[in-house]
Amino acid sequence: QVQLVESGGGLVQAGGSLRLSCAASGNIFSINVMGWYRQAPGKQRELVAAVSKFGSTNYADSVKGRFTISRDNAKNTMYLQMNSLKPEDTAVYYCNALDGSIPWGQGTQVTVSS
Repeated sequence: QVQLVESGGGLVQAGGSLRLSCAASGNIFSINVMGWYRQAPGKQRELVAAVSKFGSTNYADSVKGRFTISRDNAKNTMYLQMNSLKPEDTAVYYCNALDGSIPWGQGTQVTVSS
């Protein structure tokens, strides 16, 4: 079974950048669409970006133009480049298949200070 490990989070000032990584223990090429999700305190988990195995992407309106999702199927890794970060981006970030079918990892904390 595929396992996911997220990394790259941290504390950054507003306007800064971070690059998150999602390493999968198994082959992710067969997974059509994968996504980055986030969950802020007291809020539901939300999808912020998705990428198909052929590279097509979609973004939530709140991150469009600031975040870039990509995946390297050969390395079984997915990335989220986050630029122009805002305090409202503060959350725990997770990766998963679009249908959430893979066991959720621990996530990586992103904290943006104003």
